[in-house]
Amino acid sequence: MYVVTGASGNTGSSLANALLDSGAKVRVIARNSEQLRPFAARGAEAIAADLTDTAKLVSAFSGAEGVYVMIPPNPAAPDTYKYDESITSSIATAIEETRVRFVVALSSIGADKTSGTGPVLGLHWFEDALNAIDGVNVLHLRAGYFMENTLAQAGIIHSMGKAAGPVRADLKLPMIAARDIGAAAAAALLKSDFEGHETRELLGQRDIDYNEAVAIIGRAIGKPGLGYVQVPNEQLQPMLVGMGMSANFSSLLLEMTDALNSGYMHALETRTLRNTTATSFETFVAEKFLPAYRQQSAAA
Repeated sequence: MYVVTGASGNTGSSLANALLDSGAKVRVIARNSEQLRPFAARGAEAIAADLTDTAKLVSAFSGAEGVYVMIPPNPAAPDTYKYDESITSSIATAIEETRVRFVVALSSIGADKTSGTGPVLGLHWFEDALNAIDGVNVLHLRAGYFMENTLAQAGIIHSMGKAAGPVRADLKLPMIAARDIGAAAAAALLKSDFEGHETRELLGQRDIDYNEAVAIIGRAIGKPGLGYVQVPNEQLQPMLVGMGMSANFSSLLLEMTDALNSGYMHALETRTLRNTTATSFETFVAEKFLPAYRQQSAAA
């Protein structure tokens, strides 16, 4: 039996469905029980729990052959690192008490760094905490830049007539679809062929910069001349706070993009068949971005 935390999220939902497709027994965890109903309908055991509830996690992890663990993003958290620490401690304690043998953890490129990476620093600490547990085999999946990050551009394009953000227009990023991370995590849990403490980068179908990404988006939405502008941090942070991010999280997010822009935070592995995933950005735009953009249009 396998346990999936964050099952209502982008990676967790993909992972849970992949495990169910394989015929495996699955236990899914999320805060909102309503979002777990589709998995329960497929035969999964559903548990509504906050990941800081250690007692519930101990119960959920008990009897599991493997677990998928992650820190769900919380842009509204007033203290991002304190939030990360509370979930890290709870997950690590539950794994230690239940002696789960195989753990697949969602991490990120840049998690090798000990400072200057914004919210990714919490994943560095997450990796360290899991590695400190005796007798557990841990695989850290260090994912590239989520294609889902570009979904925010749907609203920006509607309001500004162009795409905009803090990332350099010409910065090549290993963009990856969340579903490909879920697929990789499912394969790793089912094989359980990792030992000790391993890291594996997931770099998407190819490296792509925002100039190319926005050109692909523009063609898909009927705006072939769509452009992208990099917005200075001092202008962008108040906008992020206005969108609901805490001042702390928005500051850390911009620290992370600065780390990307400067090259300080980057993939460590050479691209290979093993760390290259299937979904192209063109496919993502057709299947995910375009519907989101049309929804924005309908609501305008």
